[in-house]
Amino acid sequence: MFTDVVGYTSLTQKAESLALELLGEQRTIVRFVLPRHGGKEIKTIGDSFLIEFDSALAAVRCAFDIQQSMHELNSNRPVERKILLRIGIHLGDVIHASNDVYGDAVNIASRIEPLSSPGGVCITSQVYDQIKNKFEFPLRSVGRRELKNVEEPIEVFRVEFPWEKPETIETGLDKKRIAVLPFTNLSSNSEEGYFADGMTEELITTLSGVRQLTVIARTSVMKYKGSAKGAADIGKELSVGSLLEGSVRKAGNRVRITAQLIDVKSEGHLWAQNYDRQLEDVFAIQSEIAEKVAGELRIRLVDSEKRVIEKKATENPEAYMYYLRGKELVRQQTEPSLRQALPILEKALSLDSLFAKAYVELANCYLILVNDGYDAFEQVVPKAELAVRKALQLDPELAEAHAILARVDFQEDDVHGAEAEARRAVELNPSLSDAYFVLSNVAFLRRQIEEGLKDCEAVYRLDPVMPRYVERLGAFYFYFGKEKEALDHWEETMQVAPVGTYRNLTEYYLYKGEIEKAKEFWSKVEKLEPTRRWVTWMKGFIAAKSGDREGALSAIREIESKWVGATNLNDIAFVYYALGDLDSYFTYINRATDQHTVQYVNVMYSPLFAKARDDPRYPIFLDRIARMIQM
Repeated sequence: MFTDVVGYTSLTQKAESLALELLGEQRTIVRFVLPRHGGKEIKTIGDSFLIEFDSALAAVRCAFDIQQSMHELNSNRPVERKILLRIGIHLGDVIHASNDVYGDAVNIASRIEPLSSPGGVCITSQVYDQIKNKFEFPLRSVGRRELKNVEEPIEVFRVEFPWEKPETIETGLDKKRIAVLPFTNLSSNSEEGYFADGMTEELITTLSGVRQLTVIARTSVMKYKGSAKGAADIGKELSVGSLLEGSVRKAGNRVRITAQLIDVKSEGHLWAQNYDRQLEDVFAIQSEIAEKVAGELRIRLVDSEKRVIEKKATENPEAYMYYLRGKELVRQQTEPSLRQALPILEKALSLDSLFAKAYVELANCYLILVNDGYDAFEQVVPKAELAVRKALQLDPELAEAHAILARVDFQEDDVHGAEAEARRAVELNPSLSDAYFVLSNVAFLRRQIEEGLKDCEAVYRLDPVMPRYVERLGAFYFYFGKEKEALDHWEETMQVAPVGTYRNLTEYYLYKGEIEKAKEFWSKVEKLEPTRRWVTWMKGFIAAKSGDREGALSAIREIESKWVGATNLNDIAFVYYALGDLDSYFTYINRATDQHTVQYVNVMYSPLFAKARDDPRYPIFLDRIARMIQM
């Protein structure tokens, strides 16, 4: 038996003395119950117990007594003082040595423990076989699970206790709304994890070619990498009715890919398949999986969809591997990873100059370097445009290329071009969140508020964990007076996307005049993302609002020294606004407009800058925006 206290690490960071007090109570209860069932405490590991029993039935009855004791203890306690345990039980041989036990059985028990619900118990099929006709309470299968460092998947069961409320799964969850969970890397070389991650993203892209499916974006599913959460929990968090999960094992030019489709409501398997192929067959595998998923969900593919999902990205396996490496580095979105990605993507293109998706990723890398303030607009955006236009020349129906070109057009102030490219991207791939993001930009620029909010909500539904999308929807609810919707949104996203939520709440409390509360949320962002530009300009903004002029000016100097290009002009303008220097504010906003990087959303809509919108220079700014739209 392996036990673990839910949320203990987080509690120690917030309230160490309370955490230690509750840990002591938990240990007292467990040690009181163990002798009744012949349980032998092997050791404690932090907040966890490793316990051995002479029989599987004794172990499960002991787990019941422990959880019943915890339930009774928690029944009259406030939330912050409740003690919730997860328990995992496995039956297998162990080796005794030096007052400890070793072996696969210990590893498996520790791996299934996180699969139990808070206050619950999970057991393996080996335990189930021993107790199924002897234990008093229902045992429900949650399916076969792949466990880290365990060769074969193991069926896991949950014990259903009488005091537990039956798990309620949203009956309205749409099976055709699907998430592809990060595929597990089972290769002997852990450095080849990029291949498993790449397969995840490629399957997302391939499945997105089926128009009747709504496919959750990669950024929202990657948070579940290595997670032991069950299908029901993930389904509720992402509002999906189906999950695709699997594993990848690569050895030289051979790959073994397993995939299984899970119905969230029943947590049962709709379909599962193993593929043992050569590396060059990986595209065929992706197509076969997409077609199987469509078939299981009773979707009839039309010819255009078949063409999209059966299209091979490249005939060169080596180029494909470089592409996946580069894509993974771009995803990390740090300056070193982006710089490292450029030559790797260029290597992919040197191996296959007709590789359209590699050109798209190269363009994406360039755009991120500009938007994150690492490179100047005029140096890099033309390179992005050249790369993405080459991709479209090679493959005019590549939805991701149209979405990237929409971003390029928007940054170059070609609003009509941006809208046309984004709409074409959505037509080709209705699950492409980036395209809806551009459409929301276009709508807000045109002051089409309801249309912009509708597109923002579409982005959020497709990518509900991406910080900038979480942040953007919450911000616009706040900006447009939908305060209740904003507060409800932030309560919902606090756990899944804390950084974007904390940024929103910082601005919200600044607007409310609650400086200390704003500082509290700003400091949370600083701890999580200390190098982000937002942290620095907001530090200056808060300093100015607190009467610390020197602190605000110091933040401006930091912005000027750390970030190149025109993106930092907005940040400097915002700090000057907080200082009450509207002359400098408009100087920097106009410079940012000249250089195609003005953050018009903040300027036009944020309540933090409302005073500037009463200034006679603001209509002049709007005239410039209007001319840009009409170009």
